Amino acid sequence: MKKSLLVFLLALFTVVLAACGSNDTSKEDEKTSGDDKKEEVVTVKHEYGETKVEKNPKKVVVFDFGSLDTMDALGVGDSVVGLPKQNIPSYLSQYDKEEIANAGGLKEPDFEAIKEAEPDLIIISGRQADSYDKFAEIAPTIYQAVDTTDYINSFKKNVETLAEIFGKEDEAKTKLADIDKAIEDTKAKVPADKKGLIVLSNAKQLSAYGAGSRFGLIHDVLGVTPADKDIKESTHGNDVTAEYVLDKNPDYLFVIDRDAAVGEQSTLKETVQNEIVGKTNAAKNDKIISLDPEIWYLAGGGLESVAQMVKEVSEGISK
Repeated sequence: MKKSLLVFLLALFTVVLAACGSNDTSKEDEKTSGDDKKEEVVTVKHEYGETKVEKNPKKVVVFDFGSLDTMDALGVGDSVVGLPKQNIPSYLSQYDKEEIANAGGLKEPDFEAIKEAEPDLIIISGRQADSYDKFAEIAPTIYQAVDTTDYINSFKKNVETLAEIFGKEDEAKTKLADIDKAIEDTKAKVPADKKGLIVLSNAKQLSAYGAGSRFGLIHDVLGVTPADKDIKESTHGNDVTAEYVLDKNPDYLFVIDRDAAVGEQSTLKETVQNEIVGKTNAAKNDKIISLDPEIWYLAGGGLESVAQMVKEVSEGISK
């Protein structure tokens, strides 16, 4: 009888120990699980502070077409649930579909529509900067504008940020390396003795842009010597005339048609395609280079758009 009692007590003690061990393991698993969850959060530092973003967000509202471009190139565009649909670049037209909410205009966001989309992440850039706090009240918001004074490094940082958020670091590294090579190849064939001028045509008016501007990578990155080194840095450029263009007499005239980018009637005939500009070296030597307005004006700073920008300049100076 005593022996049976002893065996029973030993068995009971063994069960209790096993249960305790099981509880400890459970707690350790919870701790590990908690740590894993911590590692799944990316802290993004940007101009408006720090934003904690869960990796691989399922619902993203994108106001920066450069970021949409990069997401598309990295194969994560299926997470987009909202964007401003009025001026979607044609090469990103696959995102103009019913399943994706119209989040308003580039400068006039529809915050109700954004809330209804229930995003896990919102991506904005310069045109929405003043409304950052409103966006941040809805969901974690990151600012992805390119710093034009340090274009390529800023662009790369933005790409690497998105790649980290979506776990696409290797893909981004490969594509950035391809762009670096294209840049070096283009720089190598830019003549040192030739000068270039960048102009934006808009509603029968011309604006000139120089180094450090939103289109300044032509000078700063690709090495085209500015025809005018005194152009002031400005988002809207410096107002100029056809006579100014003739006076600077560029060997390359890079033209961006804003009217075409925003769906208006082009006024290039009044601004560039005239007798005065026709007297420049650029016109005489067939070096008036029309740049894709959707890419340069609406969607710069993306993996696809930057690659195309470099290609257009390269082909323009080589033709």
